[in-house]
Amino acid sequence: MRRAATAAAVLAPLLLAAALTPTAASAASPYKGANTAAVQDDFNGDGYRDLAVGAPYAANGSVEEAGAVVVLYGSASSVSTTRRTVITQATAGVPGDPEEWDAFGTTVAAADLDRDGYADLIVGTPREAVGTNELRGSVTVVWGGPGGLSGGASISVPAGFGAGSSYCSFGNSLATGDMDGDGAPELAVGSECEGASYSGPFTRTGKAASSYRDARSGEVRSVVMGDVNGDGRAERFWLPGPTTGDLRGPVLVDNGPPTADHSANWPTKLPYADGHTGQIGDINGDGYGDLVTGIADDDSLMNATGAAHRGGEIQVLYGGAQGITADQKPQVFHQDTAGVPGAAEDGDQFGQSLSVGDVNADGYADVLVGSPGEAVGKLESAGTAVLLRGSAAGLTTAKAVGYTQNTAGIPGAAESGDQFGAAVHLADLTKDGKAETVVGVPTENSDGCVWTARGSASGPVLGGSVNLCGKNAGITVKNTKGYFGMALTSPHVSL
Repeated sequence: MRRAATAAAVLAPLLLAAALTPTAASAASPYKGANTAAVQDDFNGDGYRDLAVGAPYAANGSVEEAGAVVVLYGSASSVSTTRRTVITQATAGVPGDPEEWDAFGTTVAAADLDRDGYADLIVGTPREAVGTNELRGSVTVVWGGPGGLSGGASISVPAGFGAGSSYCSFGNSLATGDMDGDGAPELAVGSECEGASYSGPFTRTGKAASSYRDARSGEVRSVVMGDVNGDGRAERFWLPGPTTGDLRGPVLVDNGPPTADHSANWPTKLPYADGHTGQIGDINGDGYGDLVTGIADDDSLMNATGAAHRGGEIQVLYGGAQGITADQKPQVFHQDTAGVPGAAEDGDQFGQSLSVGDVNADGYADVLVGSPGEAVGKLESAGTAVLLRGSAAGLTTAKAVGYTQNTAGIPGAAESGDQFGAAVHLADLTKDGKAETVVGVPTENSDGCVWTARGSASGPVLGGSVNLCGKNAGITVKNTKGYFGMALTSPHVSL
């Protein structure tokens, strides 16, 4: 369990100022298609979205828990372990060195940071030491191109970040989005010290057009970016995680960088919203992004009262022309909600991971929720994933489905401690308009696996679905499990 942080401050304005003031483009017109949904995950420019899978405890030769990221390239037949690139800190052109316990690949994200039309891989290594600062953390970008991923650069922390402290865990969460409409995405990085913001485009040395540190939210467990007011520019939400007096975690709307006038641009707290992690997608098909947050830690895990509903929960806040207003109360789902598969039990961790995407091409984004602490029968922490459907009325439990490794058609078998659902992801990897369902099973066997199922008009197709496992995908395992599948580009809270 992570420590609770002191709340940054009492946050004033109750009116949401979600839309940032437009700024002039900081570069020339974007390349055709740059940072569209497809390009954002297409590292080799073949028109298919690719799948980045973190294996943070993979060994590098004799170096224990150095970490690795495997990119599985999309195609009309989906992903496989035969079309892949394995990235470590020993890969030519990637900065840093593989060191014990670094856990390179704890978080992964993708965006076309240099605006060349190819997605770039962004990797968080929050355990990495920087100089004499233990667990200072680092973020690395690996550049996409016509041959796939090659070369890389470090993303430097903004001046004064964390007052030079150790134990910041810089890179514990990552998010990207175009906040100023210039076609060059912004990058936001969470840490246990403070948030960091970067404006694109980035040079091949990893230098952003501008950057700043944001201590106003304090510790940032997760950061979320997406357009919730339909103006074509992303809004940003900081999620500090559990704080003193608010174990469910505040949700803060970014209103711009800090200024000399400390009251200006102060983040807006959404008083009815909670969350430790989140993602944005259009669940009700109205053209506005909706914010889905997860709060997985219940009282039993926090050893306190006032945390998430028993077993964990998710919340949905709906976007509109005014964005997400502070008076909006979220729609809440948990395993005691009628129609949600399963039953709420202590420590299920429902909401530990989540992803938003359209699995059946009906125009409504669906939500996949991971619950890695769920018992399957007497098999503790075997894990489950629950799919909830979007509709014109919003997120619904109609046709909700739960998946475990004992579900007919899913390969393998549920075992204690597998943690099926520690990471989840919905993305169209086959370019047929229907998102594939991807579920991480990081403690399956010694290496970890991901389960993938094709999308269809009726939802995920279990027949022919496959487990793709770390050793077959090129990772090395020594004395510690490799945890392949612990991180996908959709959000999760690190285990």
